Amino acid sequence: MTELPTFIQVILLLAVVITLFNIIIFVHELGHFWAAKWRGLQIDRFQIWFGKPIWKKTVNGVQYGLGWIPAGGFVALPQMAPMESIEGGEKPAKPLPAISPMDKIIVAFAGPLFSMLLALASALIVWKVGKPKDFMPSQIIGEVEKGSAAEEAGIKPGDKILEINGKPVNGFAGTLDSIFETIVLSSGDKIEFLVEREGAPEPLKITSGFKIEPAKWYQRRGLRKVGIGPKDEELVVGSVTPKSPAAKAGIRQGDVVLSMNGQSFIESDKAIEFIKAQGNNPIEIVVKRGTGTKTFTVSAVKPIKPADASLMLGVGLASSPFHDVRIVHPGPLTQVSDSLRMMWTTLVGLVTPSSNIGIDHLSGPVGIGNVMFQFLQMEDGWQRILGFLVLFNVNLAVLNMLPFPVLDGGHITLAILEKLAGRPVKAKALEVLQTTFALLLISLMLFVSSKDLGDIFGRGGSEKEIVFPD
Repeated sequence: MTELPTFIQVILLLAVVITLFNIIIFVHELGHFWAAKWRGLQIDRFQIWFGKPIWKKTVNGVQYGLGWIPAGGFVALPQMAPMESIEGGEKPAKPLPAISPMDKIIVAFAGPLFSMLLALASALIVWKVGKPKDFMPSQIIGEVEKGSAAEEAGIKPGDKILEINGKPVNGFAGTLDSIFETIVLSSGDKIEFLVEREGAPEPLKITSGFKIEPAKWYQRRGLRKVGIGPKDEELVVGSVTPKSPAAKAGIRQGDVVLSMNGQSFIESDKAIEFIKAQGNNPIEIVVKRGTGTKTFTVSAVKPIKPADASLMLGVGLASSPFHDVRIVHPGPLTQVSDSLRMMWTTLVGLVTPSSNIGIDHLSGPVGIGNVMFQFLQMEDGWQRILGFLVLFNVNLAVLNMLPFPVLDGGHITLAILEKLAGRPVKAKALEVLQTTFALLLISLMLFVSSKDLGDIFGRGGSEKEIVFPD
């Protein structure tokens, strides 16, 4: 079967990402729509994405449409709250019958409920088909960077990290209890490590500072790091140049190189020296991809650019910590609870003054879409996407339940206040409140999306462009 051109593949992947976004939004808004139908509310519009519709159709008095601003969606329910200034509708010619606070609560709650149901449905599929574990099991330090905070504190290669800030750790990365994530999410001016050191009669307590890598103004701020790396490593393909011998052979980014002509390598510089020494002679490369292995025979060629380039395969190799990428089958409730815990930990980091986690570390539609796009290019991408849908829909459900105007939790809060006071909030005041928070929400979305774009397109380098012949 002939492989599709790269630009066609990119277009198809983008189409899948957009479709997934639309499904997520549609299911959430469908909850509001069906609940409104059930409670007898007037429904003016059901629209995916905001802004003026680029497509619309009216059926049984309801206008269905697709907006031009690719963010969110809404069901226009004039009896819930005045949203004409945001949704672009017109005020009704005559006042509509009032609805009860309970009607408002049911309709508002239905959206997050449907998002959570979609998360559970995705979790059920993941439970059956599985997903990659993505876990670095080593807790032994293999590398301490020169001049790093860890070196200054006295942490040494060979130390096994048992606890961080009094909390037991599990592995180096891949879970909220791992070393990397615990360091990133820590608070305070210092980080306390409990390490097991060969020859020491008992575990040592070591207090370290941390450093944050500088970032440009349009990028996210760096995360906390102390300058340590795990011991167990493997040789990984970090990049594949388009049209190169490696790309034509089928080698992919993320492949783990097990051997070249029968020899195994861990250090990237020694592997590169070996490749250069082969000249244009064929090299048999065995890689691990997912849970299986693949064998490729590749010969180096000379690129068109740069002019002074030597023979190359077109792969970027890097020594990377060992990843446990077994396919696991966590239960649906475990997946949802893990997603809730991850979200709670992030929110705590956001509101903790001594933490370095900020609003700029959140992701908007661009960042979320980029994650899905990257997943889809991996061998087990569809399984990763299913796992991501669980996390994303749980986040969508919980965030919408926050008690802020415009969000579903805000509608519920106002309905409860209306029930307690015995009268609804004045329409004019409510409209001002809704519009103000809507603008704040849109501004927040634009801000985090600008950081998404900064991280995606701001990674420039001074390396020469490499171009291979067709």
